[in-house]
Amino acid sequence: MVKLEANNKLTLQEFLNLPPGEGDITYELVDGQAIPKMSPKFFHSKLTHAFLNLIEQSCQGKGIVCPEWAIVLTRRGKDWLPTPDILYISNERLPADWNEDEACPVPPDLVIEIISPGQTFGQMTAKAKDYLDAQVLRVWVVDSKARSITVFYPDAPPKTFMGDELLTDSLFEAWEFTVEQLFQKAKIPLK
Repeated sequence: MVKLEANNKLTLQEFLNLPPGEGDITYELVDGQAIPKMSPKFFHSKLTHAFLNLIEQSCQGKGIVCPEWAIVLTRRGKDWLPTPDILYISNERLPADWNEDEACPVPPDLVIEIISPGQTFGQMTAKAKDYLDAQVLRVWVVDSKARSITVFYPDAPPKTFMGDELLTDSLFEAWEFTVEQLFQKAKIPLK
């Protein structure tokens, strides 16, 4: 990773031109700085896999779901390149025939962030607001310790789903599941 002076800021193009980080480190561009993402742990990876399977089954032919795909967005008037844990983008937002090896060029319909050790729900709430301000339609924040999914909307207060409460959303009509079903599919044990 290239070291920068504290007052030097990376442009989006400079960030995209940086050499890859060492190992499996993923970086996000935040306020002109390359910020490393938390390295996922086992439960995080299992939840990611469960979400990918669930969404893929429900969205066939309607869009794509991807893990760890960076998105070109704007945050507080500055270039922002977050890498959400999972994103879903419909064919209406990104044509099905788009096939470039680059960051997602448009805001997705859904971003899912799974809270990692060292992250707080408050930090994820602030990030969810930034996503919504950048025209992402929904943000789901998953808390594996609380076994909950909090859904953030652009035009309504957030709602937290737990246990056997059915998670439905008018944006994703075919998606219908409970949080507990998701955690069972991921084989995350009750504590």
